[in-house]
Amino acid sequence: MSCHKSRLPLVFPLLILGLFITPVSEGADSLRVMASIKPIHSIIAGLMEDAETPELLIDDQIPYAYSPTEEQLASMRSADILFWVGAELEPRLAEIIETLPPQVKVIELLSHQGMKILPARADPDQRDPFFWLDNRNLLIIIDDIAQLLQDADPLRTHLYERNRRNILSRLSRIDREYEYGYRGMKAGLGIQYFDTLQYFEQAYALKIIDHVASTPGKEVDTAELLKVREKIVNGEVTCLLSENGFPARHSELLMNKGSVNHGELNSLGFGIKAGPHLYFEIMEHNTHVIKRCLKAESQTAETATKTIIPERAVSIEGIGGGQYILTDHMGRLVTKESMKGKYQIVYFGYTFCPDICPTSLQILFQALDILGEGSELFQPYFITIDPDRDTIAVMRNYVQYYDERLIGVTGSVEMIERVASQFKARYEKVVEEDTTDPSMYLMDHTASLYLLDPEGKFLTKYAHGIAPEDLAQQLRTLLP
Repeated sequence: MSCHKSRLPLVFPLLILGLFITPVSEGADSLRVMASIKPIHSIIAGLMEDAETPELLIDDQIPYAYSPTEEQLASMRSADILFWVGAELEPRLAEIIETLPPQVKVIELLSHQGMKILPARADPDQRDPFFWLDNRNLLIIIDDIAQLLQDADPLRTHLYERNRRNILSRLSRIDREYEYGYRGMKAGLGIQYFDTLQYFEQAYALKIIDHVASTPGKEVDTAELLKVREKIVNGEVTCLLSENGFPARHSELLMNKGSVNHGELNSLGFGIKAGPHLYFEIMEHNTHVIKRCLKAESQTAETATKTIIPERAVSIEGIGGGQYILTDHMGRLVTKESMKGKYQIVYFGYTFCPDICPTSLQILFQALDILGEGSELFQPYFITIDPDRDTIAVMRNYVQYYDERLIGVTGSVEMIERVASQFKARYEKVVEEDTTDPSMYLMDHTASLYLLDPEGKFLTKYAHGIAPEDLAQQLRTLLP
């Protein structure tokens, strides 16, 4: 994230920016926080619950065309912190922000270097602003935002910390629901009127094959409109998705007299009461609309959650058992015997992973940092499920980038399959239909952390999205 008044390089995390915010002193005015759009306001409202209520700028208006009122301008000038997405979503705010007094700390969320920010498909030089539709992005930034609030309002640190943990728990839960509710989903193909689902598509392997327009402010290209309509008429798709609050003037033409299902997403929360629950309501609404429109045949989110929680419901017989010969990132042999001596934390992933793997590793090392010297009793392993691309050199660079406490492990395709099978770890190559490059693919995979004792005996596994504090607390029970 960037704080425009502090003029720090964008590579700095938000955590550092908090050091430049003057705390609200006891007896002074309350902390005044503003947020531009409802989904971001919702998360911040959740973090500030029982403290202050953040002010919402854009309420049931299209952000692309939004201009603040004089009253809102006055509030912006007297705010302590202002969160906005970026010029790609709120273009008219960009100029106004430059005129705000220096004491207003402005946080542009699209500039956060830890999140997965995708280029807009219509213009790769622009950023796709709908980052919150991949809730893993929020899992990444929630700690930074909470720390920023604590630095600005230290007297209420206990509230921000409590609320942070509650939100992380809810975010982790819906991530598991979507991970298991969409992966392998048998459904038709869909088309979007406006291109808002790119993050959701990538995070959960959803198949949206085309869109009519990039944003409401862009004129619909006639040739593109006819191309999309032809796909609908020919029966290539089963679903047309539009956005609540965004005018879709040509939807009737595309509907082709009801020959295709229609679903209305609500990614900005139009008509939903602003507050800490709104983000979760729009995510629940969108997922039900998508599945209903695509006529999906899959586990419901609720069933998926019950299937994987608690994690110990999975059969553990044989997990971590058997023999194998692999190679670490330094070219040394890795066997079941060589891994003995410390508690082993094993993760199956791949270095080209855009979101799940980085998030999991970040959580793992945050937990180990919390343990301090106790972390020396644990050895984390990153076993690739993509040995064709993850060579020893690639793994070495990956380990150096993340944390040198990590041991990266690769091997032959056959040996990786054998080890994954022993751990009951699932993975599958996912090739995009429109790619001509055979090296461009994703891997759908199990995202759990496996814990083995110093003798290599399986103890338990932790679901993707567990909070670092919770993981550290459970690992601490093993310390002498």
